[in-house]
Amino acid sequence: MAVRHQLIRRPPHAVWAVLADPARYGEWVVGPSESTPLDDTWPEVGSRLRYTVRLGPWSVEGITTVRHREPGTELELEAAFKALGTARIYFQLRPWGEETLVVCDEHPLRGIGGALHNPATEAFLQLRHRGMLARLARVVEQQRSGTLHA
Repeated sequence: MAVRHQLIRRPPHAVWAVLADPARYGEWVVGPSESTPLDDTWPEVGSRLRYTVRLGPWSVEGITTVRHREPGTELELEAAFKALGTARIYFQLRPWGEETLVVCDEHPLRGIGGALHNPATEAFLQLRHRGMLARLARVVEQQRSGTLHA
């Protein structure tokens, strides 16, 4: 189970505003080249995003579904790639003074990804999370406080 954290120099409502905006996922999630909301209710439970991951001339589409949320504090997603199975991705936002400690916990859930889960894939997830959480911090910290929504 890959667990990583990042201190973001903004309050939790600022971080939540970025997580709750499906149009912003391409700015901070490592991998997708584009994302499109399939529902107008993101991040309500059951709402979905379709995304494309490109690697050279190849591309694959996936769908991420919101499985649980506590507005402003928790967002739990299930990311699905047909060929690889699914993964659970959990974000927890903890107030840390005037800042936010973001904890990201991801692990394979179903399919071949879970069957092949091993220390090497765990290391890959740790590297991915390091980049993703650093990108999330940059996106949130570059926002002007007047453009945020709770």
